Amino acid sequence: MEAFLVSTGIVTLAEMGDKTQLLSLVLAARFRKPWPIICGIFVATLVNHGLAGALGEWINSFIGPDVMRWILGISFIAMAGWMLIPDKFDDDELQAHTKWGVFGTTLVAFFLAEMGDKTQIATVMLAAQYQAYVWVVLGTTLGMMLANAPAVWLGDKLVKRIPLRAVHVTSALIFLLLGVLAIAGPALAQWWSR
Repeated sequence: MEAFLVSTGIVTLAEMGDKTQLLSLVLAARFRKPWPIICGIFVATLVNHGLAGALGEWINSFIGPDVMRWILGISFIAMAGWMLIPDKFDDDELQAHTKWGVFGTTLVAFFLAEMGDKTQIATVMLAAQYQAYVWVVLGTTLGMMLANAPAVWLGDKLVKRIPLRAVHVTSALIFLLLGVLAIAGPALAQWWSR
């Protein structure tokens, strides 16, 4: 359950102001059909994060726990820095896919936008850390839906009221804390048990 809750929380925060949230706003403004957009976001996210979670599990299967601890720690710390860089959305990406209807356009655009994105990388790292593929993928998918579905329904009103800089800084601090705990965890546990 920890893997599910942490994955949901991290991705929800990481997604605020992300390019896929901006994509949700653009899709909502362009098509004005929230349900096909939300269904497209859900399917694209589930497939994308399913693949990312599988990669995380695969990586964990052949890397020893000490090396994995350092990789995860450094990756989480790098993610903290990446969280402080705002994303931008290129509307030209969307133009190429509009011939596939609302659902198809959303599915393809969202899947492609998530490739190499913060939340996809976070899914790989969380799956490797927790070794709980289903819970991580479900959690990261729910996190994406919690961040993007309101953007589809409420649009600009929601985005204007949320201080995105504060959300990005909070997300960065969480990733930094996870990185430090991953690296220093065994030493902290040993110190705590004394």
